[in-house]
Amino acid sequence: MRIITGTAKGARLKSPRGMTTRPTSDRVKESLFSILGRRVFDARVLDIFAGTGGLGLESLSRGSRIATFIDRATAGIIRDNAEHTRLIGRAVIIRGDVFSVMERMAIEGEQFDLVFCDPPYKKGLWEKALAYLDGEGGALLADDALIIVEHGADENEMPELATLARQRNVKYGHTTQISIFAGGRK
Repeated sequence: MRIITGTAKGARLKSPRGMTTRPTSDRVKESLFSILGRRVFDARVLDIFAGTGGLGLESLSRGSRIATFIDRATAGIIRDNAEHTRLIGRAVIIRGDVFSVMERMAIEGEQFDLVFCDPPYKKGLWEKALAYLDGEGGALLADDALIIVEHGADENEMPELATLARQRNVKYGHTTQISIFAGGRK
């Protein structure tokens, strides 16, 4: 796993041992960032269930203003990867429960242009995160924000949404799909 392009192009990222963290493959990441295009430039990024930090670090490498990473288990690896890629100066790394941290940030008035959500598959976490961002967590979303969710190819039960709408869905092989939701204040 590596940074595909930008200022940290080619930098290899550390991954935690074992299979509890499933990093986004380079092929999926390349496709996703091709879809996002210039939306990444100068964006404020939130990377929840951040794992290795690969999505947020790729965003920073491509010109995002700042990326906030939240993960309870891998904050140390994210910090190592941010230092290795020399992107640490624009990275905010928080070790903690994703939902508790998002609630605190919403109260503090933080807002993001892009939210990457890549939790472990088949645990109901992406649905819970999406429902939160559709409701009281919507305060975290800037005007015309995008929420990018990576989930299992067979996970298609969509939570009921009031303010967010799925704009795009792309399947990658038999295991992965990316759904992009538009939200934020209009």
